Formats: sequence, C-alpha cells, structure tokens
Amino acid sequence: MTRFELFIAGRYLRARRKEAVVSVITMISVLGVAAGVTALVVALAVTNGFRNTLQRNLLVAMAHINVVPRTPGEGIENWQDVVARVRKVPHVTAVSPVLYSPTFLSGPVQAKGAIIKGVDVSSELALSGTLRRLKAGSVDRLRDANANPPGILLGARLAEDLGMRVGDNIELLTDEMLPVGIRPVKRRFKVCGLFETGFFEIDDNWAYLAMGAAQKALSVDQINQIELNVDDLNRAPEIAKDVQKVAGERYTTTTWMERNKQLLGALKMEKIVTVIVISLIEMVGALNIFITLVMMVMEKYRDIAVLMSMGARREQIRRIFMLQGVLIGVVGSAIGLVAGHALCYFAGKYRWIPLEEAVYSMSFVPFEPQWADAIWIAGLAVLVSFLATLYPARNATRIAPAEVLRYE
Repeated sequence: MTRFELFIAGRYLRARRKEAVVSVITMISVLGVAAGVTALVVALAVTNGFRNTLQRNLLVAMAHINVVPRTPGEGIENWQDVVARVRKVPHVTAVSPVLYSPTFLSGPVQAKGAIIKGVDVSSELALSGTLRRLKAGSVDRLRDANANPPGILLGARLAEDLGMRVGDNIELLTDEMLPVGIRPVKRRFKVCGLFETGFFEIDDNWAYLAMGAAQKALSVDQINQIELNVDDLNRAPEIAKDVQKVAGERYTTTTWMERNKQLLGALKMEKIVTVIVISLIEMVGALNIFITLVMMVMEKYRDIAVLMSMGARREQIRRIFMLQGVLIGVVGSAIGLVAGHALCYFAGKYRWIPLEEAVYSMSFVPFEPQWADAIWIAGLAVLVSFLATLYPARNATRIAPAEVLRYE
C-alpha cells in the first residue's frame, strides 16, 4: 500500500488551479529547504576551506613536532647525538636540526625585522616543502660552504617589502659579543632564491640560511630546535611523548596543534556557530511545510473522508501527509545540494571573493565542500521536514467521514 500512499501524496502536492495558493506555499516550502541546505553547504565549505588551506600552508613550513630546551634561550648541546636518538623513534619520518633567531635585514627600500632559520639543506628538504616551493632561484648557493657572500632565501612578501630580487646582495644586522660589550655587525648575503608557502606570516617574515652560515652570523655553535615529521598528523601528541622521553629531561616537545591552538580553536568554534545560525533557515522551511500541510488538510477534508469511507485506514491517511513533508524535504535537499556544490565549485575555481592577504593569510576565500557534510545536511533537512508533518498528519486522521459526507 506504500505505492498508493505515495501516489496520493504526489497528487496532493500537484495542486489544481483552484488550489493555487497551496501550490505556491508548497513551492515556497521547497525553496525554503533548498535555501537552508545551500547556505549550510556553502558556509561549511568556506569553513573547511579556511581550515584545510591554513593547515596545508602551515605544514609546508612548520614541522609536526618541535624539540626545544625547557629553559627559554638555551641551545641544544651535542645536538648530533640527540638527532640520532630521535630519528630512531617509531613513526618519525624526518628530522632536521634548526637554528631560529630574530634579526634585521636591510634592503634598498627599507630595513625590516625577520626570523632567520638556519638549516641543514638536505634534512630540511626531506622535512619541509618550503625549499621545494621556490618562486625563483635555487638552493645551490645554500649548499656551497665556500660561497662568498653566502646565500640566503627570502620569503616572497619579505623580498617585496625590502625591494630585493634574486642575485641582489642584502645586509643582515647581528650583534657580536666582545670582551668590552656587544657590537652591532653587518654581514652580507646574496639572495639566491625566493619561496612562497601561501601563508602570509611566513612569506613576510622568514628567511633561510645554511646552518654553518647562520651559526657564523649569530656567533654560536649550537642549535635551538630539532624539527620532526611523523607519518600520522593526528597522532602527533602521542608520538611527541615518546620523542620527549628519548630526547632527555632537559628538553620538551610541542606539536603543530599546540602551536596553532588559538587559530584551530577559532575555526572550530566558527564552524559550530555557523551550523547553528544557518540551521535556522531550515527551521523556516519546516514552518512553511507545517503551514502547507495544515492548509492542505483543511482543503482536502472531503477527499480524506471519501478515502476513509472506501476503506483507507487512519495509518495510511497519516502516512500520506507524512510522505508529503518528506517529499518536500527530499526535493528541497536535492536542489540545495546541487546549487550549493555548484556555487562552491565556481567560486573556488574563479576565486570570486578576494581577501586582504596581510589580514587573512590567503588571497581569496577557499571553498572545499565535503560529501560527508552533504549527507548529514540532507539528512537533517529531511528529518526537520518530517517532524513538521506530525501534527498536520495527526489532525488528518481525526476527520469523521460520516459527519463530513452527511450533506454531500
């Protein structure tokens, strides 16, 4: 009998001309559900796009786990031994010793503060994608220990701020320790390449030196961090505990999640708020369905009485009106999913919404819809549509055929 109930439900939704008001409200209900689904798909696609793009760009230049001294400002002594021990930890895929230090770079346009990262080029290439994403130049001069002046890689935005191009000489301002005090020293480097990670903060503030050149420029013989990559990003906190045990009591570890906790937390909260707010649109669609079915019960009470007098059970009458709400939800969800994914595809491909890169760390709004989200969004829309049918469907079964047909 399901086919019978579905047939009647479909006929009722396709109202005749004299019932055009019901038909219009039905269309509004479908469009209300479609609008809610479309808005949720697009909003979640933007949230996913921001999160995934930021995560990808961050992890191009940022290690999964960092080993750092417990006491701020200290270096890592005998770091070769520590690196060798850490490299043997299960699930560690790459290890690179690094030397970070704030400094000033002086170019033809201006002098600007920057973060110098001294690296072993071979280890850094295995760990990070930054040196493999050069916008111009190469890392050959970083590998050359006898290069005079030594090579330096600049972030693309940092190079623009300083007015530097590949092949130009740049001055790095550092402090030199003397018996009588500290003396500022200028050291010359040649720009051998420009990198671009897609993350503005890194591209605008970082510069790479070979480890030997960085230690000489900073007058140190140590490193201050060891960076690691692992085979599973989500297990980084668990693996970090094993790394910390192997590194020793003088050192601690931080993961990429901890270093970006505020950013990731803000994106997660934004997603929750977005779902709550946009879901109100689906509630409006459910209200339209409720009004449609209430009016339809009032309009079709004679038809309902005839069906019941011909043997239709109350359960069947109830299911007819429930099916109407579900059909509205299914059709609206289908339209909304198609419209939402189409909008996301074209908006992402043609970069419809540009952004200020200095503020948002990316140049356009990324759209990344996920089919897992599409499934639960459509399910929620159909469920809300179904719940809106319960009261009108129950009222339809309260009609007394004898009373309705007495004077027909």
